[in-house]
Amino acid sequence: MNQTPSTEWHPRYNPWLIALPLMLATFMFFLDTSIVVVALPYIAGNLGSTQDESTWVMTSYLVANAIILPASAWLANYFGRKRFLISCTIIFTLASLVCGIAASMPILVLARVLQGLGGGAMQPLAQSILLESFPPNQRGTASALYGLGIVVAPIIGPTLGGWLTDDYSWRWTFFINLPVGILAVFLMTILIEDPPYIQKQARKMDVLGFGLMAVFLGTLQIVLDKGQDVDWFSAVWLRWFVAVSIASLIGFIWRELSTDHPIVDLRIFKNRNFAVSSVMFGLFGLMIFSLITLQPLFLQSMLGYTALDAGLSVTPRGYGSLVALFIVGALSTRVNPKFLVGFGFLANAIGAFMLSSLNLQMSMNNIILANVIAGLGASSIFVPLTTLSVGTLRNEQIGNAIGLTNLIRNIGGSIGLSLVATMLGRLSQAHQSMMVGHLSTANPHYQQTLNGLQHIFAQRFSPVDALNHAQGLLYHILIQQSDYWSFVNLFYFVACLCVVCLLGVFVFQTPRKSAVATVAAE
Repeated sequence: MNQTPSTEWHPRYNPWLIALPLMLATFMFFLDTSIVVVALPYIAGNLGSTQDESTWVMTSYLVANAIILPASAWLANYFGRKRFLISCTIIFTLASLVCGIAASMPILVLARVLQGLGGGAMQPLAQSILLESFPPNQRGTASALYGLGIVVAPIIGPTLGGWLTDDYSWRWTFFINLPVGILAVFLMTILIEDPPYIQKQARKMDVLGFGLMAVFLGTLQIVLDKGQDVDWFSAVWLRWFVAVSIASLIGFIWRELSTDHPIVDLRIFKNRNFAVSSVMFGLFGLMIFSLITLQPLFLQSMLGYTALDAGLSVTPRGYGSLVALFIVGALSTRVNPKFLVGFGFLANAIGAFMLSSLNLQMSMNNIILANVIAGLGASSIFVPLTTLSVGTLRNEQIGNAIGLTNLIRNIGGSIGLSLVATMLGRLSQAHQSMMVGHLSTANPHYQQTLNGLQHIFAQRFSPVDALNHAQGLLYHILIQQSDYWSFVNLFYFVACLCVVCLLGVFVFQTPRKSAVATVAAE
């Protein structure tokens, strides 16, 4: 069997050296995705904007990121992967500088768009270069390295953002990227090179396909980010955005399957393991972003934690992820990846079930074990799932595949954030409507409690005011309990979702021990 240039090519430098600038860029991007969240109120106040206007700092970034992600493989082939990666890193770094010195909200939002465009292309490029630089039998290790940015950076982000904002300024959440970006560009210039097959694939751009994709992803991201703020389908503009998004998606799929030179090769979904892995990555994004969002919200809204302390509460998840990444990376060549993915979803299910049993008398120590278990599970999913998704693909297909899986995981994360924002309020209202019937004089227990509280307040207030204070306190407890059960329901939902994903592992085709090497040799 004749070897293709893609199988003969090896990087000139040690893959571990190549990994350094790639990990710097990856960590910088994923850190910036979450570090700004806690600074939004300060940004709004400093720039004279409303809280609603400040959310465009996140929305604009995510929209630009979503649009550029699927096209990153084609753009890398057209411009040269090394040149394109360095350009994206420079754009991201310079945009971070502009964000930090922005004097108005429009300038900040524009700079965040540029950040999203640069960062959105950086992540799949970095991952595909890592996978191709390491030999096939070490791709689990390469996935573990990339997983550091995916899993650990979003956990560190809120804590670091809270510290920088409280002790310095919100502008430092952007300035922190400058030395990292400069070092990454310097090392990329020296260490990274383009393989031969990248240089042979430059084609004319599918402008129509890119336009349809941009409209679909842009409208989808805006709907997910702003839907809860406008009560979803009660807003006419949102219904139009949904219709445009669906129509653009249909047109995009038709265009990419009918043209000879698509900007995104959707035919790759014919590969069973890649298709199943893509669905699992979407659910993985939904699960991990839901858990990372729910826990700090629970601690802040129910127990009165500060933003910094709530962010620190997620730190044990990072410890579990860090340990598991390298263990799983080593095991991925010795253990069936399906079993590792199954273990990961099982661990996350256990962690979410443990969080669903929290009460309002808990301390920080009560959530350490649940977070460590969930962190172990998150890393156990990412590494083998990446191996399963690209393990039966040719090197030439990896860039396109990585862009698609990153996009699907990000969309899953956006859905998870929207789900949390929407369902917390809706579930709380549902619990209120069920519980309020108990606040009736026909309920002996309620009447007894009300009389006791009224007697206590009567020592300081008139009988009428004492009754009002007693009723107000009981209603406050009702609201608190309704909010509490809405958090419990969502933790329980995430746990059940992980169990469903565990069953989905059996859909994968059983990989052969030499599957990656065999495919690479064909």
